[in-house]
Amino acid sequence: MSEGIEPIHLTDEQRLDWLRLIRSHNVGPRTFRALLNHFGGPRAALEALPTLARRGGASAPQICSREQAEREIEACGKFGVALVALGEAHYPRRLQMIDDAPPLIAIRGNAAVLAMPPVAIVGSRNACAAGVKITERMTRGLCEAGFATVSGLARGIDAAAHRASIATGTVAVLAGGQDRIYPPEHADLLDQILRTGLALTEMPLGWEPRARDFPRRNRLISGLSLGVVIVEAAKRSGSLITARLALEQGREVFAVPGSPLDPRAEGTNSLIKQGATPVTEADDIVSGCGRSSAPIFPRATMTPTRLNNREPAPDERARVIALLSPAPVSIDDLIRLSGTSTRIVRMVLLELEIAGRIERHGGGLVSLI
Repeated sequence: MSEGIEPIHLTDEQRLDWLRLIRSHNVGPRTFRALLNHFGGPRAALEALPTLARRGGASAPQICSREQAEREIEACGKFGVALVALGEAHYPRRLQMIDDAPPLIAIRGNAAVLAMPPVAIVGSRNACAAGVKITERMTRGLCEAGFATVSGLARGIDAAAHRASIATGTVAVLAGGQDRIYPPEHADLLDQILRTGLALTEMPLGWEPRARDFPRRNRLISGLSLGVVIVEAAKRSGSLITARLALEQGREVFAVPGSPLDPRAEGTNSLIKQGATPVTEADDIVSGCGRSSAPIFPRATMTPTRLNNREPAPDERARVIALLSPAPVSIDDLIRLSGTSTRIVRMVLLELEIAGRIERHGGGLVSLI
């Protein structure tokens, strides 16, 4: 935690309520924050979900029951997994600053690695020998400089970065549950990582990673880190998604240049043309990360501020809905163009979101699904 900021500590009952809310249908990290801020706490938000869904035009939502949450917490305990809440001492301080920080993360291993300055290293799954070699060399240099590495446990560059930093500490960010390792052949690698490092995910035990879970995982990789290093990335590589997310989160982006004749270097060379810092050794990364060493403070938006829960009038709701479309629009524009109050617009959006009719995006944008 940042100096002068006291970490929170949830009671067992509060942790249960947080888990129930984030595991309920149509409640993601941004919705969780909006509900908590509006209703003053997770229990009141849970009680309000059926009403919100009905007003948004849907039937009763699937709400995670107390029994389901208790079973998950018990299973986590048996598997050696800790559920850490946003704002608690072991919640990574950089991760809590992103717009869609998970309210709860599941961690396993040595949490001491989270105290080290982190740098993410990601790249091609189909890496060439030269790409693996420079990854290992840069990773060892970062470890000698006191940095921890962060990556996604994927084949190729990710695995090379993890292996080169096992002795000092590395963080593997998972797209599935702690018991659903992908790729499966990296289960042994993860066991080695856990001796000095950490596995982290926002997904529950038993969750099999799907294609859409990997970009979601990538935002955690960049969010955890001071900067992101891309080593080998094709034109449509998932590593470029991580680079974009890093920029949106205000992180440094580094790229290792490659041969213009190698398709695996198209993405990294393009990043450099767009302003990413070219790097060939660890010192380049250490120098660049020095620009990101300013103090980091927790987001204030998780502080509950219970508001008046008056239902929007039919004409107020209609004006807000009429302004929505599949194209993302800012909440500020909805407030201005609808001629209604901030509270009313946010309440309508909550209703529509719990009903599964809208999606929240970064930068305060929303769109119809």
